[in-house]
Amino acid sequence: MRAVGVVTKNFSHHEKFFADLNGEAALDEIRPIEWLDGSVRLLDQTRLPHEEVYLTLSDHHQVAAAISELRVRGAPLIGIAAAYGLALAGQSAAATDREDFLNELRAAADVLEATRPTAVNLSWAIRRLLSAAAAAPDIADAARQALVTEALRIHREDAAAEEQLSRHGAQLLSAGGAALTICNTGALATGGSGTALGVIRAAWEERGLSRVYVCETRPLLQGARLTAWELQRLNIPHTLIVDSAAGLLLRRGGVDCVIVGADRIAANGDVANKVGTYPLSILARQHDVPFYVAAPTSSIDLETASGDEIPIEERSAEEVTSFAGVVTAPEGTAVLNPAFDVTPHEHIAAIITERGIARPPYSKSLSALSGVAAR
Repeated sequence: MRAVGVVTKNFSHHEKFFADLNGEAALDEIRPIEWLDGSVRLLDQTRLPHEEVYLTLSDHHQVAAAISELRVRGAPLIGIAAAYGLALAGQSAAATDREDFLNELRAAADVLEATRPTAVNLSWAIRRLLSAAAAAPDIADAARQALVTEALRIHREDAAAEEQLSRHGAQLLSAGGAALTICNTGALATGGSGTALGVIRAAWEERGLSRVYVCETRPLLQGARLTAWELQRLNIPHTLIVDSAAGLLLRRGGVDCVIVGADRIAANGDVANKVGTYPLSILARQHDVPFYVAAPTSSIDLETASGDEIPIEERSAEEVTSFAGVVTAPEGTAVLNPAFDVTPHEHIAAIITERGIARPPYSKSLSALSGVAAR
């Protein structure tokens, strides 16, 4: 991958791109990814909060590496990145026969899908692009353009979905209250304003939310590095806490709700999210604090019956035994490093989507929001 350089608020390309997407330029918005006529430009999130470094990626292998290495992350954004990665594969495909072309795309899709198995948005986006290519009348310009068009459509739809779910969710948060969140669910994790952090932003703008408590989110500190960075840019009052301080905070009564994102939502309402979310749901339940999940409907997986069936990504031991190049554990220490855990539906007060708010029983409400009859 080639770094374009270290920049600060250099949004010339983003301005034009999102003027096309939304009908207006947004100079102050965070835009972590864009399609640039045959390449993908993304913000390297591993360098935040100290540097804003953009990478220009020219093939799907580079996109897959960026996803695996968490240079691009967050379930909705991973789906968008995978879509652009497959569009790149289509641009460079050498096949002249239709079936050979589709086989090249499927091989590229396999590479992209293997990167982050828990986030269902990834496979969802890839299926959409493969369908668009298969439906094209020829494999020359039509199929290649269909891939780009569908990837851009997924990006545009995600941005619109987050605007809608943010407005829906803001009504659940107490006016003048405080919220607790984990990991990063803002513009850095999505194609728009964010999921849980988008709701928080809307509640701050519309209902006077007083403060956001941010779990640092071990082991890679997405809360400390990314969410605090976003909230600071937005001038939203926030306080960073170590993950293990959440129980004390909730016991003291300083939080009105816990709100988190989702990497996959099963048909029964069980939710896979950043590891540490499940303990937060237990603490919220113990202290009678509502626990909300905010995610687009693209994160709902009705083919997965419950959280027991969700694949949980296991990441490298080095993420736990060291940080920023400094070894923090004795050599040879055994490590368990799941990237996600599963919160049971019984702990969740509501699931916020762009199509409305789902409440128990989720087997019925999620099917209704997805436009599918409950099983």
